Parts: sequence; C-alpha cells; structure tokens
Amino acid sequence: MNILNPKFIISATKKSQYPTTGLPEVVLIGKSNIGKSSFINCIVNRNKLAKTSSTPGKTRLVNFYNIDDLFYFVDLPGYGYNKMSKQEEKISASYINDYLMDSPNIRMILFLVDIRHTPTNLDIQMFDWLIHNKKEFTIIANKSDKIAKTKIPNYISNISKCFKLREYGLESSIKIIPFSNVNKNGKDEILTLLDNIL
Repeated sequence: MNILNPKFIISATKKSQYPTTGLPEVVLIGKSNIGKSSFINCIVNRNKLAKTSSTPGKTRLVNFYNIDDLFYFVDLPGYGYNKMSKQEEKISASYINDYLMDSPNIRMILFLVDIRHTPTNLDIQMFDWLIHNKKEFTIIANKSDKIAKTKIPNYISNISKCFKLREYGLESSIKIIPFSNVNKNGKDEILTLLDNIL
C-alpha cells in the first residue's frame, strides 16, 4: 500500500457527525499515552496529520482520517488517563463502546499496547470486551524501539501470556505486531495487513 493523500476529516462528538461514505474503517484503541496519533502519522508518512501531544488524554473525541478514499483511520478516545474527571471517563467510555458496537463499516480494530510493560487492568478489560463481543482485532505492541531487538520476542510472549491467548485458543488467530514510529519497525507488516483486510 502506497498512501498518497491522507486527510483529516472531523473530530466528532456525536454519531450524526460521523462520515456516511460507507468506506471501510480501521479503528485505533488503547491507553491515552500509547501513541495512536504518532502511529497514524508514521503509517501515512505525515508528521502532523494527527495531532500529537506530550500530555496524555488529548484525544477525547472520535477522529476520522480519510486515507486516499480507500478507508478511514478512526482514532477513538484513549482510556486510563488519571487526570480525567469521572464524567470525562464516562463520556470517553461511551464513545468507545457506542462506536465499536454501532458502526457497520469496521473492517479491523488495531489495539495498541506498550510493549515494555505488562498490560494494565484496563488493557485486559478492553481485550476481554473485544473477545466477548467477537470483534476482529490485531494487537500492536508499540514503542518497540525502547527495547533491544533481541528481547522483542520475550516481550511479545509476555503480552500473549497476559492476554491468555493460548487459553482462549487464539494464538494463531490474533496477531501481535511489534511497532515503532521511531525506527519504523513493523510498518511494512501493518501496511501489508491493511492491504489484506481491505
């Protein structure tokens, strides 16, 4: 896949604002500080298409990016930002739940976790929710540039164990892709994944 003309479309606060073109949607979910905006910028070869911030929790809306009129990247609000009020947490959770349950155009969910750390309780809750609701997703183990290349398989194995992929019988069906927007590790594999699912 060679992305030429990605465009930011809208930061939506309600369903009536969502695009109605019917294009397939590739959805990004994960913690507030996991780097979803940097992931998008890396994949589409743009530095500032998706706004990044040093402050976690910046994405509290549903952001749509049109990728060459082929599909949308949809960036959902991050979870687990400890400076969110209870009301903000509730609103973000409702955006995530409502969008994932209601959108008829979702082709794939990219679930970003931090490769360096054991998945949090909120990560595990999100994983269990995706499994319970029979959503198709791929796990993106982000920030792989922060660890030695030789140790990446061990960290991937740890993520697999924490999410109990073997117990669920999902080791062969759910991919875990190590990724870094810094050294582009995993980018080609993700572009191939996008080609295949679209």
